[in-house]
Amino acid sequence: MYKSLSAASLAVLLAGVAAPALAQSVPDWSGPYIGVYGGVVENNEDAGEGLVFDRDFDGQFDDTVVLSGTTTNAFGPGSCDGSATAQAAGDSCDVDPTGVDGSIRAGYDMQFGPLVVGLVGELSAVDLEDSVTSFSTTPAAYVFTRQVEQMAALRARVGFAVGPALLYATGGAAKAKVENSFRTTNGANSFTETVNEDDADGYQLGAGVEWKLARNLSVTGEYLYSNLQPGDHVVRVGQGTAPATNPFVLAPNTAGTDITRGNDGLELHALRIGMNVRF
Repeated sequence: MYKSLSAASLAVLLAGVAAPALAQSVPDWSGPYIGVYGGVVENNEDAGEGLVFDRDFDGQFDDTVVLSGTTTNAFGPGSCDGSATAQAAGDSCDVDPTGVDGSIRAGYDMQFGPLVVGLVGELSAVDLEDSVTSFSTTPAAYVFTRQVEQMAALRARVGFAVGPALLYATGGAAKAKVENSFRTTNGANSFTETVNEDDADGYQLGAGVEWKLARNLSVTGEYLYSNLQPGDHVVRVGQGTAPATNPFVLAPNTAGTDITRGNDGLELHALRIGMNVRF
């Protein structure tokens, strides 16, 4: 829904600026610029995401944790997007909140008639949370969270100058810094992080309109989509004070069970406004 609203909002914005601008002269967009941007960021929730398990430590998270002496899935109660507010399944998860970001960028444009091409580098501070919860029959909740904190990007930009407006598309590489965390209401087993990679690599695509306010000053509205591949975050569940019949330490592997989240991708949708100073 957010993605649809983003595209619709951008279409309305572009239509609003393009019509009255057709009759106006085209300014010169060539040269370097710096800018500051800010906006809101939404995480594209992966419906049906949950935790996955490696019971035999073969590196493949394709095992089922079952109750002792049965074939019953110990995580039968299911999962939910967001962070658990209770230890039992049901309507007990908070959805991930809308995030915010602020960025600085520097770029260079070259103009060929109405066509404008350029390159832009950007560094952003981001506050965005992406959580998933699975519930066991105990009952207990197990929550994995990614907190996106920083992002850097290098993108190409291609635009078309119409009067005082520059309508453009942009795309390129992106890299983010991610803080991983895990929490659970299970107080019996032990939980140890065995892998915690804090980077995420991927790409960005977007579009926007930049409007000249003066010869060297412009304002911009922009939609930006980020597709990132975060590093691994694995937690090993040990016996702790739990009995030998605990599902995580059943034979043949009594050393424990590795857990991670089932979705290894991160998709973000951002709406931003900004201002550029050109030289």
